[in-house]
Amino acid sequence: MISLHTSPVRRRRLGVATAAAGLLATLLMAGPAAATPDPGDRGAARTGVSAAQEAEAAAAIGSGEVPGVDEIVHSSNITHLANVPKDALKGLNTDLAFQGKYAFAGNYDGFRIFDISNPRSPRTVSQVLCPGSQNDISVSGNLLFLSTDSSRSDNSCTSTTQPATEKSSWEGMKVFDISDKRNPKYVAAVETACGSHTHTLVPERKNVYVYVSSYSPSATFPDCQPPHDGISVIKVPRNAPEKAAVVNFPVLFPDGGNPGAPDNPGVSRTTGCHDITVLPSKDLAAGACMGDGLLFSIKDPENPKIIDRVQDNVNFAFWHSATFNQTTDKVVFTDELGGGGAATCNEEIGPKRGANGIYDIVGRGDHRKLVFRSYFKIDRPQADTEVCVAHNGSIIPVKGRDLMVQAWYQGGVSVWDFTDSSKPKEIGYFERGPVTTDAVTTAGPWSAYYYNGYIYSNDIAKGFDVLKLDDRRTDPAKRVRLDELNVQTQPEYFGR
Repeated sequence: MISLHTSPVRRRRLGVATAAAGLLATLLMAGPAAATPDPGDRGAARTGVSAAQEAEAAAAIGSGEVPGVDEIVHSSNITHLANVPKDALKGLNTDLAFQGKYAFAGNYDGFRIFDISNPRSPRTVSQVLCPGSQNDISVSGNLLFLSTDSSRSDNSCTSTTQPATEKSSWEGMKVFDISDKRNPKYVAAVETACGSHTHTLVPERKNVYVYVSSYSPSATFPDCQPPHDGISVIKVPRNAPEKAAVVNFPVLFPDGGNPGAPDNPGVSRTTGCHDITVLPSKDLAAGACMGDGLLFSIKDPENPKIIDRVQDNVNFAFWHSATFNQTTDKVVFTDELGGGGAATCNEEIGPKRGANGIYDIVGRGDHRKLVFRSYFKIDRPQADTEVCVAHNGSIIPVKGRDLMVQAWYQGGVSVWDFTDSSKPKEIGYFERGPVTTDAVTTAGPWSAYYYNGYIYSNDIAKGFDVLKLDDRRTDPAKRVRLDELNVQTQPEYFGR
C-alpha cells in the first residue's frame, strides 16, 4: 500500500555543494501494446545486488533515512494531486510537451496525449503505438515531433529492431499531424546521422527548424560514421511537413571535442550532443554535448555559431542537458553520471559528482563566456538500489528569482533556488521510495516541468503525476500562462 505523508525530518548525509510513403501509426484506446521498446542507451532490466547491499537498503528504510518501497514522501509545500498509471504503452515513459489543455507524454513504445484541463483528474485522449527509443517529444502548432534513436527495419510505426550495421536500417525524426488530438496522423519521416536521441525546436512562422542531437558513431555503422562532430538541422515547412529535410550538419567540434579517457579519465568522449536548449527570443542556445558544454548563437538557425565552450574534467562525466535562467545570465548544465542506470545519490559518490553545474554568462555578444559558480545536487540520500541522476527540468517563472523544478529519476522531483548562483538550495521535493530492495531498477521521474500553475512529471515506471506547489517564493508563477511549452525551447515568460 502507498502511504502519503510529508517527511521533513529525513536524515541528511550528502550535503549541498556550493504523409510520406509507407508511414503507418496505430492508435490505441485500450488494451496492451503489441510491441516492446528498444532499450536505447540504457537498459530497463533489473540488476541484481549483493546480500550486503540489499541489507543496507532495508536498514536505511527501517531507520527512516529512505522511504519504504513505493512509499510517497514530499515536502509540506507540495501536494500530490494525481497519478495516471501506464496503460496501453508499457515501455519506459520519457519526456513531456504541452499545448493548451493538453500534455504529450513520450514512451519507448510511442506517445500518449492527456487532457489536463482538470489537473486533479487527467484524462487520456489517445495513445499511439510507434516503438523506437526514446521517443523524445515536442509540439508546435499542429505538428508533433518524435525522436527515434534505435536501429529499425524501416521508418514506419510497425518497424522491428534491426542491427545498425545493416545499411537498410533507419533512425531519425518522425512528424505527426495533431490537429485532431484523438486521431494523430503520421505524416513525415527524416533519417538523420546516428538517429535522434533528442531534438530541439526553433519555431518560425512558416517553418520549424529541428536541431537533432545524436552520438556514438562507429566505423561499422553505415549511417553513423565517425567523426560525428555536429548536429543535424531539419527544416519542416508547416504547411507541407512531408517536405521536411536535413538542410545542414554544422560542425560544433572542429578539434574533435573532449577526448575522454585516457586524457580525461571518467569523462565521456565527445562524439555529438545529448541535448540542446534554445532561447529563441535571445537567439541563444546551450548545448550539453557529452564531454563539453556549449554556448552558441542561433541568429541564423540553419548555421549556429559557437560562442564559448567549457569542460569539467574533475566532476562531470556526461553533459546531459541545459537550462537558461530567464534573464539569460546563467545556465544550468546537468551531469548524467552513470548514464541513468546507476545509483549515484549516495555517500560514496558525494555531492559534486552527478550534480548540476551552475554557470554565469558574462560579457556581451560573441565575447560572452561561461563561468563556473557552483554545483547543486539533491541532499536527500537514496538507497543503493535506486537509480538516481540529474535529469530534465524547467524554470519556474518568477520575476527576480531563479527557480527550477527538476527530475532526478528515483531521487524524485526537486524544486530549488539558484538566484545566488554560488549558493543554490532545495526548497521542495516529492519522491517515491525504492521500487525494490533486491535489485537496481530504472524508475522515477524522467522529466518534471512547471506549466500553467502545476508541476507535471512523467515517471518512467509509475506513470503521469501532477503536483501542486504552494510556496510564497513560487506562487507568483501561477499567474504566468502559456499556450505551448517545449521546455528545450524556452519561452520569454515576461517579454511577450
